[in-house]
Amino acid sequence: MLLSEMLGFADLDALRALRAGARAAAIEGLMLKRGDAPYVPGRPRGPWWKWKRDPLTLDAVLMYAQRGHGRRSGSYSDYTFGVWRQDGVLGPVGKAYSGFTDRELVFLDTWIRAHTVARFGPVREVEQALVLEVAFDAAQLSARHKSGVALRFPRIARIRTDKPAAEADRLESLMALVESKVAAASYA
Repeated sequence: MLLSEMLGFADLDALRALRAGARAAAIEGLMLKRGDAPYVPGRPRGPWWKWKRDPLTLDAVLMYAQRGHGRRSGSYSDYTFGVWRQDGVLGPVGKAYSGFTDRELVFLDTWIRAHTVARFGPVREVEQALVLEVAFDAAQLSARHKSGVALRFPRIARIRTDKPAAEADRLESLMALVESKVAAASYA
């Protein structure tokens, strides 16, 4: 078993400084563990705590919506969103199912029903008019999305009714956040 080294710290400020360097070190954050706690499989609680790095954010335009599952099966709660490519077309970069309140879900569901422009089976395409602030852990190159980029662990942070869709983020700014830029020169 390969274990990471134990890092010491003098106080909470020193611990915060270690966490602040997580993104530069290409790690998710810190695992805080009591020194006498054993390594065990699964997700132990109590003597262990994962302190993840702060998320990144971007303003994306809502493109598509689908009904959710379970208690959300009657509402459009699964959202595909994109950023502007150089050619002025939205390129999808992710899909989010969380991060919004029940009140925001009612707003989004109502907005989607009123602004649907096409239907593809269970998917509704909507007017390219609503901006969502999306929080995410990382951006990665992806052959799955037409934009060439996918977001890791995206969630809706805020509905940006104050911002016109034309002012949403561009693919170039998202590409600057890509952690592995092996083939980054090929985006549109």
